Amino acid sequence: MRIDFKASPDPTIGVEWEFGLVDRETRDLSNTAADLFAAASPRLADPGRLHKELLRNTVEVVTGVCGTVSEAVEDLRTTLGVVVPAAAELGVDLLGSGTHPFASWSAQQLTEGPRYEELINRTQWWGRQMLIWGVHVHIGLPERDRVMPVLSSMLNTYPHLLALSASSPVWAGQDTGYASNRSQMFQQLPTAGLPFQFDTWEQFESCIADQTTTGVIDSMADVRWDLRPAPHLGTLENRVCDGMSDINELAALTALIHCLVVDLDTRLAAGETLPTMPPWHVQENKWRAARYGLDAIVILDEKSRERLVTDDLDDLLERLAPVARRLDCETELRSVGDIPRRGASYQRQRAVAAATGGDLVAVVDSVVAELRDSL
Repeated sequence: MRIDFKASPDPTIGVEWEFGLVDRETRDLSNTAADLFAAASPRLADPGRLHKELLRNTVEVVTGVCGTVSEAVEDLRTTLGVVVPAAAELGVDLLGSGTHPFASWSAQQLTEGPRYEELINRTQWWGRQMLIWGVHVHIGLPERDRVMPVLSSMLNTYPHLLALSASSPVWAGQDTGYASNRSQMFQQLPTAGLPFQFDTWEQFESCIADQTTTGVIDSMADVRWDLRPAPHLGTLENRVCDGMSDINELAALTALIHCLVVDLDTRLAAGETLPTMPPWHVQENKWRAARYGLDAIVILDEKSRERLVTDDLDDLLERLAPVARRLDCETELRSVGDIPRRGASYQRQRAVAAATGGDLVAVVDSVVAELRDSL
């Protein structure tokens, strides 16, 4: 099977930001995405900036093709400047987190469409459980044959991205003990979770051909890996991060991803062999970041050296500073360091729960307020 990669000559950025819709009174999920589309779309200069998702309690705000992090953030602000007021008119707020703390999966409604119906028909109970939201960041890459080595090396910093964005500690009314329960839920789908590590594009094509032949997937859209190529866009899509409640934190994580991908691609183009780790280390790092968040001790390399993720993050940000300067995102990259100082979203949610005697409505209130205040 031949899969053409529509290479991007510039390291462009595209962001997809998923939100749950919550009732302004009950704070439970609201199956009102269709109503929000009807209200918001006529007011948007480009209605394509607002997408539907699997469930009717979810919308996704997307950017166009952007050249810088600041351009992408301004694009999102413009769209949310229409969507947030339109939602308020319907008695609904946008929730930017990996999961909702107390909603029941059985009360949610499926968005109409054969693709979503087939997904639920195949995945059954696990598919119905997918009350989860994330942030996806696309970075343009100029050469097809460099995509897979960059993807494999990006897995070394998977735990850093997940720990920084983790925002899903509570599920069905219970604190799960995980910083990111979303990441553990999502990987239950048959084509989700960590990607395979390929040395060449041809190996990737062979994998997709096998999965198509055996009926695992119908198209590339069914490949739901945490990092995956988007051949039709010429990008590497990073789907590691939990949903986010603060546009400034989203800017920070987008800058980090942009710098990481561009740095790796530049080094590979210069003839360097990029560092990778065995799949068992990558899998363990994902679990540690999901479980412990910013307190995770992560594996650094194939020699099994370990380090506290925030200590390694400090060195990583320093090393990427020249790349950020070149990409015009120095301010956003520096602000990555503010997240551990402030506390990641999962930590902030737990602090609210502790301060209110476990009031999960107050947790939803706090997440909604963070988005509103950051905008």
